[in-house]
Amino acid sequence: MTLASALRARDVAELPSKRDEDWRWTDLRGLLRVLPEPSPEHAGALPVGPFDGLGEAEVAVVNGRVRGDASVLTLAAGERRTVRLRFISASDAGSHEGRVAIEVGEGACLTLLESYEGAASDYVAAAGLDIALDAGARLERIALAADGEGAVAVSTAEVTLGPGADYAQTLLTSGAKRQRLETRLLHPGAQASVRLDSVYLLAGPHHADLTTAVTHAGAHGTTRQLTKGVVRDQARGVFQGRIVVAEGADGTDARMGHHALILSDRAEVDAKPELEIYADDVQCAHGNTVGALDEEALFYARQRGIPEPEARALLTQAFIGEVIDRIVDDGAREVARAWAADRLKG
Repeated sequence: MTLASALRARDVAELPSKRDEDWRWTDLRGLLRVLPEPSPEHAGALPVGPFDGLGEAEVAVVNGRVRGDASVLTLAAGERRTVRLRFISASDAGSHEGRVAIEVGEGACLTLLESYEGAASDYVAAAGLDIALDAGARLERIALAADGEGAVAVSTAEVTLGPGADYAQTLLTSGAKRQRLETRLLHPGAQASVRLDSVYLLAGPHHADLTTAVTHAGAHGTTRQLTKGVVRDQARGVFQGRIVVAEGADGTDARMGHHALILSDRAEVDAKPELEIYADDVQCAHGNTVGALDEEALFYARQRGIPEPEARALLTQAFIGEVIDRIVDDGAREVARAWAADRLKG
């Protein structure tokens, strides 16, 4: 049961609910009693996107319909390309579902600048990505999710890697009424490497769910995962990370960390990091912390003459900066820094 299948069938019974363990903190069936009517085709001009000016090509998925040359998301062996992929919801109170395929050939390199843009409100949107990397291919995926107020949005990426491939992603989100960014990755081992990073900055009543599942199916693979979040007001952040090391996947090296700051009494963070290990000779670890700002550091900053709101913003920005600094692409890293600074102004 998924939001995408519910939209295709026009059946709320297909929606995931809190009875599903992976969805217990992001209940869609209890929220959506009726599915909105399908969103109409939108033929108007597109707004400026967050990664405007970066990359050589752009593909937009507007109200679930692809606009642009989607073939730029398929790279032949040895190619290098930077592509903007925009999922745009442009109609109020509608529902839509769109899916794209991304293929990176042997030894090719793709930088994917992905954005979720709510140019409307109260919509329901499902986005799907099928991502395949051949042997020795590289992909850096930077996704900025800025869904509209009142939106219910789910993005699901299904990722498969070839031997020696290098996959890195950074998800940045400010949440929505209900939002889930999910990544499911099949890791072959075979000297392939994975980096899965996320930042969530939530305020008001916003909700964001960052869910990942990595299956190490072969020996000698690496995964590094770091998520940091900040919630305030009545916001709710959800982190679910699962790393499975299958039988025979010896030599796996997998590390996962989730750390969050709660800046108000009514905000909430739910975290569930998991390791399932069925192999010997592995190095695996996970860590999870949820707390408030360091009062000693805040006191020290105020003693140096920094006003309290500015001091809180500086400490919070330093907290999430570790994740943003890991973005390899220079232009995307600057966009991420500007986005974070803007979100932390309040």
